[in-house]
Amino acid sequence: MAERDPQDPTQRFNPHDLTQQFEQLLRTRRLNALERTRSRRGSYSSAHASPTPSRQSSRHAPQPPPRPSQDTTSTLPSYASLRNMPKIPSPPQDPQSLRFRNQLLTLSHGPVKYENPGLLDEALGVIPLDRIYGEAEDESQLLQATAASIGPNVKPEWGYQDCVIRALLKWFKGTFFTFVNNPPCPACASPTVALGMTPATQDEAARGAARVELYRCSENDCRAFERFPRYGDVWALLQTRRGRCGEWANCFTMLCRAVGGRVRWVWNAEDHVWTEVYSEQQKRWIHVDSCEGAWDNPRLYTEGWGKKMSYCVAFSADGATDVTRRYVRNASKHGLDRNRCPEEVLVWITDEIKNLRRENTGKEDRRRLIIEDHKEEKELRGYVVRALAAEIGRINLSDQVSSTGEEQKIPGRVSGTQAWREARGEAGNGPPAEDERPPREGH
Repeated sequence: MAERDPQDPTQRFNPHDLTQQFEQLLRTRRLNALERTRSRRGSYSSAHASPTPSRQSSRHAPQPPPRPSQDTTSTLPSYASLRNMPKIPSPPQDPQSLRFRNQLLTLSHGPVKYENPGLLDEALGVIPLDRIYGEAEDESQLLQATAASIGPNVKPEWGYQDCVIRALLKWFKGTFFTFVNNPPCPACASPTVALGMTPATQDEAARGAARVELYRCSENDCRAFERFPRYGDVWALLQTRRGRCGEWANCFTMLCRAVGGRVRWVWNAEDHVWTEVYSEQQKRWIHVDSCEGAWDNPRLYTEGWGKKMSYCVAFSADGATDVTRRYVRNASKHGLDRNRCPEEVLVWITDEIKNLRRENTGKEDRRRLIIEDHKEEKELRGYVVRALAAEIGRINLSDQVSSTGEEQKIPGRVSGTQAWREARGEAGNGPPAEDERPPREGH
């Protein structure tokens, strides 16, 4: 075996060894902390013990049998058991935590509508199924041939259902849906100027428009007004086929469900939404952003856009999951304060939503979902361990290879105008100066 060259920076650090060293360091620190806690408890008990009885009474008092000496360190639990110990869920008590719970409960109702059979049929009616399935079949065969050329037991990277979603993503972004910055004038098709918000009409409200943006034509001879309702109803979006990332994610997630995918709608507290689709081939949830045409690139927002995030919560017909660790790999660089509720309360809220969504689920399906939850938690913890090991060892990017093979160049945001991206701090070069920011618009 060739020896390592100490002058070669690519051989100076080994990610696996650093991970083991890091876990050993955490194990040692945890044991030391437990010993200090035990010592403090022993000191407290001695200080508050009952007064020593008089010498005369102690002569006649029965003496307790001597206790066998025990090695203190042998009774301490191993770090492996503590590392996998989940946070103890705690119900929300303070007003801020209760507000956050109500917000997440409200958001959790959205993906339930993706199970509506009538809406699924309506969605299938707008999809060119022959084109989608044909492209998926071609890509699937290519992936199988590539895997076979590598070795007899090599599996293709993506399965057929994954290829269907990938073909749907390409069609949706390239043909079906349109991104709206400022809608054109309805009379002369000239650019418009934003005037702010206006109340929704009864028809707009009935189709899920919680807010309506008002625009005016920039031409002095026209000055016509244009309304831009931010529809939340998927059926309305199938008709209008336009919007920003909120409308894109809502409609695309519905179409993914229509072609048989298991889907999640992911909400980010910093004003963005996207989709996750479960891959049976890889047995994990895949990040999909229809607005960007992005597939399995969860570091896009933090490392590509330069966006800092606090909460990313995935909602589905089966519950809710805090998936922030999938998208924020380095919390010190890309994370924001998670101060809407304590972490134990967030676990309680997501468990509550899971119980609500799974109360009528069969025993076998419930067991399968629980196993998936445990596997995903292990996956999310792995991201944190690898990120910490990389930070400690300052590993070169060429050495930072994760199990999902995501080490490609991370692009900046492509949807929306440059001014709009800069206003949201998503241009990839950090947020602009405050006095250069145009008015911020919602997702």
